[in-house]
Amino acid sequence: MTAQSTPLPAKRLVSLDALRGFDMFWIMSGEQIIHTLAKVTQWPVLLWFSGQLHHTQWNGITFYDMIFPLFLFIAGVSMPYSMSNKMIKAGVQSADQLPSKAKKAIYISMLRRTLILIILGMVVNGALKFNGYENTRFASVLGRIGLAWFFAGLIYLNFNLRGQIVWLAGLLAGYWAAMMFIPVPGYGAGVLTMQGSLESYIDTLLLPGRLHDKIHDPEGILSTIPAIGTALLGVFTGGFLKWDSLRWSMLKKGLLLFAAGLALIALGWLWNPEFPINKRLWSSSFVLYVGGWSLIFLSVFYLIIDAAGLKKWAVPFVWIGANSILIYLCSEGLLNFGHTADYLFGGLVHLTPPAWQAVWTAASVTLAQLIFLYLLYRNKLFLKV
Repeated sequence: MTAQSTPLPAKRLVSLDALRGFDMFWIMSGEQIIHTLAKVTQWPVLLWFSGQLHHTQWNGITFYDMIFPLFLFIAGVSMPYSMSNKMIKAGVQSADQLPSKAKKAIYISMLRRTLILIILGMVVNGALKFNGYENTRFASVLGRIGLAWFFAGLIYLNFNLRGQIVWLAGLLAGYWAAMMFIPVPGYGAGVLTMQGSLESYIDTLLLPGRLHDKIHDPEGILSTIPAIGTALLGVFTGGFLKWDSLRWSMLKKGLLLFAAGLALIALGWLWNPEFPINKRLWSSSFVLYVGGWSLIFLSVFYLIIDAAGLKKWAVPFVWIGANSILIYLCSEGLLNFGHTADYLFGGLVHLTPPAWQAVWTAASVTLAQLIFLYLLYRNKLFLKV
């Protein structure tokens, strides 16, 4: 019997929901637990991890720098699954074979999702407290997710795998070439500082409103181009995991993802001296390096949860992952779980030793959030964008 690649009904990956929840856990309150634990215990491993839960100032990488691109990578992984039923209905083998009428409907849906994410991102930035156009920040984390996912989706819908790989290579190489060889007035070409980079210069010229750092925005215009590459790496991964072949068991798939992750990390590290790993610039080496770690994280979750069937430990992460956008909005100020946690658990927290109260306060906020997310999950209430 020969291996075949056919469009099958999409089977939801529990590991993907769990990894999305694991990723979001650190933003919603997990980081505070580690910070407080490190402070009270002074254990070297916790002090190190606490340091990893901060962004780097410029060049370099920490675990916290990986959270945003990992989320975008996961969005890319989800794309082949979300398109599966449309492919089956149209009777085609791949997304690029979809008829124009079906593609048009998908384009409209994708554009709507992107616009909603851009608007929600502006709300997170404080747009509802409007203080003048010049004080409004238009770029945002959610906006970048929407835009990078949208353009990765256009590539996925219109090109086969070879074409998609060519696009990825072109985006990363083209961004590197632009940053290295296009001169910036007053600085010249190839100056990769916040003040002198082409990315910052274009932001000051074209990005409306307020920039995050006055002369630079980490979610700016030019650096959205390589972010499309991050989403495409997820698209490739999702297509591979969804691919049905007798030659590729779940164990083999998970191990290959792990190996591919190591290879991408090595490529990113090799590119680092020429084009430094830098989240704020979303450098091409950053795309490869963090893409490699994203593959490793997914492979571990996939092997444990989907391949081995060990799912119960990940249930709280699934609750978070099922409403990831909502909990992100809440963590950015939509809801104050601190008051809720203090109301529910404040009395118990004050009975603990004073040195540990900050730890238990942070843990109580996480518990309040998990109760909220569990109730939403149990009642099938999901914020879908």
